[in-house]
Amino acid sequence: MTDYAYPDSFDTLGLAAEWVAVVSTVATVFLLLSWAVLPVDKTYRHYLSICLTTAVLFMNLGFVIPLAAKPEQCFDSITPNSMHTSPVCAASGVFLILGGWAGVLWVFLRALSLHLQICWQVVVGRNFMWFSQAVGWGIPLLGIILAIVFSGVSFRFGSTCHINHTNSLADLWIPLLIFSGLTILIQFSTFGYCIKVYLASLADNSASTEGSGMPSYTNSIRTMTPKQAYRRVRRVIALQWRGIAIVLIIVADVIFFSVVFVFQDNTVEALKHDQSIASAWVTCLFVNKGDKNPCLGEAKKLVVNMATVGAVLLLLAMNGIWLVLLLGRWTMVTGWRDLFMEDRSKREFVSVDARLDDLKKDTRSYEMLSRDSGKMMDESVTPYVVSPISPAVRSSMRSPSSPTRESTNVTFNDGRRTPDYFGQTVRYHAPARSFSSPRPPPPAATSPQPQTVTWDARETYARPAQYPDEGDYVNPLGMNRI
Repeated sequence: MTDYAYPDSFDTLGLAAEWVAVVSTVATVFLLLSWAVLPVDKTYRHYLSICLTTAVLFMNLGFVIPLAAKPEQCFDSITPNSMHTSPVCAASGVFLILGGWAGVLWVFLRALSLHLQICWQVVVGRNFMWFSQAVGWGIPLLGIILAIVFSGVSFRFGSTCHINHTNSLADLWIPLLIFSGLTILIQFSTFGYCIKVYLASLADNSASTEGSGMPSYTNSIRTMTPKQAYRRVRRVIALQWRGIAIVLIIVADVIFFSVVFVFQDNTVEALKHDQSIASAWVTCLFVNKGDKNPCLGEAKKLVVNMATVGAVLLLLAMNGIWLVLLLGRWTMVTGWRDLFMEDRSKREFVSVDARLDDLKKDTRSYEMLSRDSGKMMDESVTPYVVSPISPAVRSSMRSPSSPTRESTNVTFNDGRRTPDYFGQTVRYHAPARSFSSPRPPPPAATSPQPQTVTWDARETYARPAQYPDEGDYVNPLGMNRI
């Protein structure tokens, strides 16, 4: 068909579509590797996005394989090669049909997931994930088996093999159009619900919904006011608009692709039954001794015009580019950069002496030194002189036998003196609505027993478990004494 009914520039258009598919393949591989290697906070990966990208990768391979293999398209002077005579043709056709089937199913599942979340407030979980895996890959595998067995693929035009017309309506085109139609129906019903919620929120003047976008504690999510429902829908769409755009783009591509090929098949079948349709074109070829260029005007009546076919091929090849633009994030690039820089730093050789020098340069690794001697402090003197509020210092400030709390300053081992800012005793005044007050310690027993400390006061900042003398009330500001 391309050799007789289209101009020679059609081959250039097909080659351009194949190179666009190469760029698209690189984009999809980048996405899949990023989701597999980088952490989730860099990629925000999701199984719906991963499976859809894998499906688009399969579709792109249907264009890339013939570009790399450069197969012979003709079996003889009038018969093209098919999957039975060319392995490249078989691989190209299988990947193209499998990718198309899987792409349609995964955009359908993505639209269904969004519809359940927005319209029915259903939180899709693990059960929906397993259902999606079974449907998203099971139906495409069944579809490719039926298409190969009952129709087959061959070089119909261009270097990519396409499904033959025999039984193609029943085993490929009609099922694809059914799922595409369901996807569009679900997507537009979701849009209709969003518009309904938005219009209802405009008419909602309830003051109870002005404060928060979330439903109240006493109301369930199904009894939300219109404004609360609108805020929830708006948040979901703000998070899912990329997925919505991908669904619309791929569904539009598949429907366009299906309609064009079905129309082309019907034209060819009509020529089989009524050869008089092509009589003017055949006569022109006979008069011009097989030169197709003067007869291209007559051939336009028999085939889809080249601009439409070229648009179909380019749109199918560009799906990976749309995916990387809408599902890709700049954090993926920075994540790869950080990953490579981290690996390089791990491979860098550093000697032990150099690492010791680095530790010496770090002031945080110094030992606590005495200012006077310049040597390490002797732990036998006072091991807890690091902080002026050390419990050891606080316990030495006051003797259990002395009822007074006044102290002017604290002297450290290195000669420093710190004034006591909290030395004065402040009487406690209970608030008017307080039902608790400081209580005096219990009266001493007839034979006083020494108080037992239940913990080592030097190992914590809590005060030692010692009660003041009888009649000396606990000062609540005593915890601030230095």
